Amino acid sequence: MKIQKAAVIGAGVMGAAIAAQLANAGIPVLLLDIVLPDQQDRNFLAKSGIQRALKARPAAFMDPARAALITPGNLEDDLKALKDADWILEAIIEKLDAKRELWAKVEKVAKKTAIISSNSSGIPMHLQIEGRAEDFQRRFVGAHFFNPPRYLHLLEVIPTPKTDPKVTQAFSEFAETTLGKGVVVANDVPGFVANRIGVYGIVRAMQHMDRAGLTPAQVDQLTGPVLGRANSATFRTADLSGLDIITHVASDLGKATPDDEDFTLTPAFRTLVEEKKMLGDKTGSGFYKKTKGPDGKTKILNLNLETFEYEDQGKVKVAAVDAVKGQPLAARVKALYAAEGREGDFLRGVMNDGFWYAAKMAGNVSNRLQDIDNALKWGFGWEQGPFETMDTVGVQTVIANLEAEGRTLPPLLAAMKASGRESFYSGDQTVTPTGEPTTYQAPYFILTDLKKDATKVVKKRAGASVVDLGDGVLLAEWHAKMNALGEDQLRSVQDAHKLVQDMGYAGLVVGNQGENFSAGANLPLILSQAQADEWDELDDIIKQFQQVTTSLRFSPHPTVAAPFGLTLGGGAEFTLHADHVVASAELYMGLVEVGVGLIPGGGGTKEMLLRFTDMQQPGQQLGATLLPAVQRAFELIGTAKVSTSALEARNLGFLRDTDTVAMNKNHILQDAKRQVLALAPGYVQPVPRHDIPVMGDAAIAAIKSALYGMHQGGYITDYDLVVSEQLARVLSGGTGNNRTAKVSEQHLLDLEREAFLTLLGKKGTQQRIDHMLKTGKPLRN
Repeated sequence: MKIQKAAVIGAGVMGAAIAAQLANAGIPVLLLDIVLPDQQDRNFLAKSGIQRALKARPAAFMDPARAALITPGNLEDDLKALKDADWILEAIIEKLDAKRELWAKVEKVAKKTAIISSNSSGIPMHLQIEGRAEDFQRRFVGAHFFNPPRYLHLLEVIPTPKTDPKVTQAFSEFAETTLGKGVVVANDVPGFVANRIGVYGIVRAMQHMDRAGLTPAQVDQLTGPVLGRANSATFRTADLSGLDIITHVASDLGKATPDDEDFTLTPAFRTLVEEKKMLGDKTGSGFYKKTKGPDGKTKILNLNLETFEYEDQGKVKVAAVDAVKGQPLAARVKALYAAEGREGDFLRGVMNDGFWYAAKMAGNVSNRLQDIDNALKWGFGWEQGPFETMDTVGVQTVIANLEAEGRTLPPLLAAMKASGRESFYSGDQTVTPTGEPTTYQAPYFILTDLKKDATKVVKKRAGASVVDLGDGVLLAEWHAKMNALGEDQLRSVQDAHKLVQDMGYAGLVVGNQGENFSAGANLPLILSQAQADEWDELDDIIKQFQQVTTSLRFSPHPTVAAPFGLTLGGGAEFTLHADHVVASAELYMGLVEVGVGLIPGGGGTKEMLLRFTDMQQPGQQLGATLLPAVQRAFELIGTAKVSTSALEARNLGFLRDTDTVAMNKNHILQDAKRQVLALAPGYVQPVPRHDIPVMGDAAIAAIKSALYGMHQGGYITDYDLVVSEQLARVLSGGTGNNRTAKVSEQHLLDLEREAFLTLLGKKGTQQRIDHMLKTGKPLRN
């Protein structure tokens, strides 16, 4: 059942985006759609879908070149080509008759080993394949992606009663490993998991808003990040999804579910859809509307549900939200659940609805509690699922509140009350939908599961830890805000190196499972020391930083970096020096120091020069090939270029061809561990290079000439010129006329440190750092 070729039928928004994600994973895809009678090009719809995916923002392709893996076609001329596909997915119109008609055609041409799937978000899977052969039904499994498929982690895999369990298992493994999805196995019931519970929550929040007399903007403040949920919260999510889609899904679920599952939309919501035709982002207006102010800046207007007019309400303040600012998530959730006044009443109503409904759905939409939690986290952007949130509040507290409201407890909560258990998850234990103890089955190798065993943490600091990954591999893990690099992070790597040598470990992984690998250096600390004229201390800090980053290459044991998300500045420099990199496909990596008036000081400038000069072709004159390498490094660093994926990071030179890209972020630590174990036998400690060719004054002159033109043309500012000249000096190897000079890595590191400190002492750089810290945006001074 290995999937090496795929076919997607339906080149609409979802179909084309799913085809793009398959191409991102390196899977050749046949994309088919109908033939339009008024179009000369019979493949017009499929080609249009590919072009739409190429233009999509956020980008559907990790590398535009991957679009070449998609072959456009049509259902009349190319139906027989389905015989080569190992997986066939339909993403056509949501009409049962149309899907049944399609499957009748596919059955005649698909090979007998192909897995067949539907991306339907609402039509039950078993209804689609009625009348098909038993063999076809055994190979059929639902595959419900969430939009956009590249960025939303969730994939609901929905077997029917006829689906062969081996098909479900094989497809789930492919989806998780090759496509990088978070797989939730859902039962073939209305709404499956995420939409069933998520849409219920949206509908009920609207009803509670009316009762509490709150506005949509106030509700979004209460049900967004403060509660550990997505920035889009409730009403912004509705606008993004489309109010007509919410109406359609809620209506269908209301018809298909029992009377106590209330999916009734409020009168105001129905007015927006049925009378006003204000459907959210797709029509330009919904609960919110974007407009341009007199200053040309975009403003967000809020809908007044009494007048149906838009108002500029400014920054909406909510007392319950302000009261918990700065607190960790668990403390915020507990405080909000216990809050007083109409805001507290609203939150308890919404949260109790969600708790009651999730418990009622356990065993109905899915057979594992963690699948329900994961569906809401991966599909709706929650930090905690409903059962995890009940654990935070206290399960018995929730039960008491539900009973006080006169609710009948679902069987799961009744069992929890009888057992007296205070949480659904405890160590490696959880419960079944009927409340019986069972073992928690983690979806993958993840650090949070390791931490359940305290003995796995070998050494701990406030902002970093050293963790035993098993099999003789240590992990230097950072866990500070944005994983900004400070003393704890550097010392954790030093701690880990020492432990590897002293205790006989095989090697080291540098990684973590925060939101980002590392956003770079601790700028507030650097700025405060510069303003206090602590230059000897800063010089020592930069030396130490260089020693730690380069230690990833020059240690007597293998080191593997596992970057993901934001990997900027110093985070990128750590990555560049590892023996091997296992990168998440969603990697946003760059040397961005020029944005704050600095250059990379931890070996990043040196490393990019070394990499690009090593690419020169033997036999050519040094100057002829070296200048393009210098210019390439200068452009990459001088423009603070950040990759939009690991594939682009490889094209830019941040990753080597030998480095590994993992589609699933949650696999990178396990893959990195395997790489350490593969490198360990016979590992020979590398030695620093002393043969790096540099051009001296010739390179400086060439770069300065280009900079002069850019400055005269207004493309760079006066201070951009100052920073760029320091960068040019490092990349040239310093001043000197010898075009064939060879220098050491340490020579370039010394130049880096000198340039970094020189710039840090200038007023222009300090202004840039201060502005970045205050606004989060670069200053063009």
